[in-house]
Amino acid sequence: MRRCLIVDDSSVVRKVAAQILRSLGCTVSEAESGSDAVGLCTVLMPDIIFLDWHMPGSGKLDAIPAIRAIESDRRPHIVYVTTEHDTLDIARALSAGADSYMMKPFDRAMLSEKLDEIAASVAAA
Repeated sequence: MRRCLIVDDSSVVRKVAAQILRSLGCTVSEAESGSDAVGLCTVLMPDIIFLDWHMPGSGKLDAIPAIRAIESDRRPHIVYVTTEHDTLDIARALSAGADSYMMKPFDRAMLSEKLDEIAASVAAA
């Protein structure tokens, strides 16, 4: 079972994503900020992190390298989630250590496709 962490300042987005991911067989944790996500990752590193880019305050760009710096036997797949198709922001996220990105709003099919894509990349590694 894949462990997922959803990081978004919107409780509605977190709840919807969590419900969809659970229906796809994942266990889910939630965080409302980048710093909360880092704290959760120090306790139990997830397999996949869905990290919203447009959250208030600092930490969205800092969260990725901070998560990467945590000593763990797991390296989570970090998915940068955004509402804007801004290639500069996407490049910044990938350069900070994100593995991939996806657009919001998302639905069950999009999350399922992203999980399949991640599974395929892990299998190929």
